[in-house]
Amino acid sequence: MKMITKRTFAAISVAMIATALLTPSAQAADKGYRYWGYFQSAPGQTSWTMAQTGPTTIVADGSVEGWAFTFSSDSVPDAATPRVAPNFSRICGTTKIPAAGKKRVGIVVDFGSIFLKPKGETLPRSFSKCLVLDKKAIGSDVVYAVAKIRASSSGFICGLNGYPSNECGVEVNTPAALTKKN
Repeated sequence: MKMITKRTFAAISVAMIATALLTPSAQAADKGYRYWGYFQSAPGQTSWTMAQTGPTTIVADGSVEGWAFTFSSDSVPDAATPRVAPNFSRICGTTKIPAAGKKRVGIVVDFGSIFLKPKGETLPRSFSKCLVLDKKAIGSDVVYAVAKIRASSSGFICGLNGYPSNECGVEVNTPAALTKKN
């Protein structure tokens, strides 16, 4: 009987320790980061994929690049993609096929939802555009062609066209619009 009690106590202790280590604290779950997310859509695709690298790789002809001012945290792990679908035909359909050595790339810049807007800022209007660029253009060439960039010393994109005006990937409380209501 004494052996079962020790095993039970040990099992309960291990479960409690594991739960404490694996469960985020209420404070951690209430905070997250507001930042510019970078997304891509390869030629022929109609959905966004979170970029696995920074905008330093060559962008394929017929692709769409996306930037969204977004939020993520432990409780909201998936950053919101741009709200405009990466539809290359819609974005670039009226742009002439370029000469040799050039390519067409669509870009969508989504300044995010009103609930993500930093206090005192004016929410710019989101846009999409078709660009004709050199065949060797990389992701940063695409965004630099349509927006003024503010970046940190490490290269992290902090602002596009002055939005947000000062912050750079700041930790904020999870917006109420993103919390699940039970």
